Amino acid sequence: MSTGVPLASGKGEIFEVVLQFMPDWVQITVLVLVVLAVLASWGVKLKRRIARRSAARAGRSAHPVARTVQGTGADHLGPYAPQQQARQPSGADFLGAYAPQPAQAAQPGAQGSGADHLGAYAPRQKSGNGPA
Repeated sequence: MSTGVPLASGKGEIFEVVLQFMPDWVQITVLVLVVLAVLASWGVKLKRRIARRSAARAGRSAHPVARTVQGTGADHLGPYAPQQQARQPSGADFLGAYAPQPAQAAQPGAQGSGADHLGAYAPRQKSGNGPA
């Protein structure tokens, strides 16, 4: 008596079809691995459930609280940790008189532009009303 409705899901049918094309020893190995995976997941769930119940009976949290002070990998490097080196000179250290001068506090919040640092090299205003 068939109802015409498949009893297995689509994934189950695909799994079954793939297994039919494999040798018997591969079929048995795959099926054993699937059963072991299911049993292992049940074992982990059971272990967590038992740990949760025993923690509830003892009046403590089932989930351990993370440590607040945790070191980083660099804390464990020992003699291989990078050493602090002296500051290396940059190109701005060699500018001398051409280095930008610190801005004077004329107005709070006012910012200067790049032209403020040109000094003697700034373009000069031409006197005259029209184009030269």
